Amino acid sequence: MTDLSSEQLAERLFGSLLGTIDVLSVYLGDRLGWYRSLVDDGPASAPTLAERTGTDARYAREWLEQQAVTGYLTVQQDGGPDERMFSIPPATAEVMTDTASVNHLAPFARMFAATGPTLPQLVEAYRTGGGVSWEQLGSDARESQADGNRPWFDSRLAPALADVPRVHEALSRPGASVLDVGAGGGWSTIALARAYPDADVSGIDIDRPSVELARANAAAAGVAVEFRHGDAADLAPGSYDVAFAFECVHDMPAPVEVLSAVRRALAPGGCLVVMDEAVAETFAPDGDELERLMYGFSLLICLPDGLSRRPSAGTGTVMRPAVLKAYASEAGFTDMEVLPIEDFGFWRFYLLT
Repeated sequence: MTDLSSEQLAERLFGSLLGTIDVLSVYLGDRLGWYRSLVDDGPASAPTLAERTGTDARYAREWLEQQAVTGYLTVQQDGGPDERMFSIPPATAEVMTDTASVNHLAPFARMFAATGPTLPQLVEAYRTGGGVSWEQLGSDARESQADGNRPWFDSRLAPALADVPRVHEALSRPGASVLDVGAGGGWSTIALARAYPDADVSGIDIDRPSVELARANAAAAGVAVEFRHGDAADLAPGSYDVAFAFECVHDMPAPVEVLSAVRRALAPGGCLVVMDEAVAETFAPDGDELERLMYGFSLLICLPDGLSRRPSAGTGTVMRPAVLKAYASEAGFTDMEVLPIEDFGFWRFYLLT
């Protein structure tokens, strides 16, 4: 990027401030059920929306007007402040409420909103080298990641894996033993179990509330999978045919120890599939928007979480392929390849053998 003038930089930062406002306003609309009510119950005035959702009419009015000004909602019928009717366009409805759509981005507003209460701890961590854990970030962050990733797992994971013969064949064998490491809210585990019903699929996560969330999600989805609370670094040698680690290796304070344990838990000929962020192979100051986004996640969430327990590798969200390859080699894997899975959100898939 060429050097910006002070005016250009101020203009860029002003745009970022507007974006921050939009993100936090999306958080309000998502958590208060306002988007959902406009989709399910139709256009509404501020008093009507407030009555439907058990919220305050004055706040609802301010939010509705802001959403119209920012271009997310439409004024269907103008009038006085409490008579003005607002409706939700199809595109906004999809992005904010359609849990089956890969364009469903509203949950990620929860992720960044979750950092607000922890900013004082984050500042202290940056001074001292400490950390801020997922546990401290709370349910907003935990549910954000689960709900934001869910559409990709639900609709795209099975077709993606079907195009990787070695993995697909292993998963398709009757009785295949499959482990989902760092299962989080469980949607990846659930998607694997649905796609390969003859396999024995289970998940493990170090965060107890995530395990409880995963169990609830599986029960609601009607899918019988086992979720265990525990540290994957403590996995006993076993006979898993395939293991997966979806978007979690970069969070681990001890990635080599976990990868070593997973390798020992694999049966002869077994493999590990890692899905992590599709960042550039090397650092460059003119990184694209994906790099900017991933550094944002790393600054506020993933690196502080990784450093919240010591000793820590301190990987951060921007885990480049060479870093993962070094971890895999130290853990005893002899080969790592990038799988030919494209157009899968922000992520890249690796096969470790």
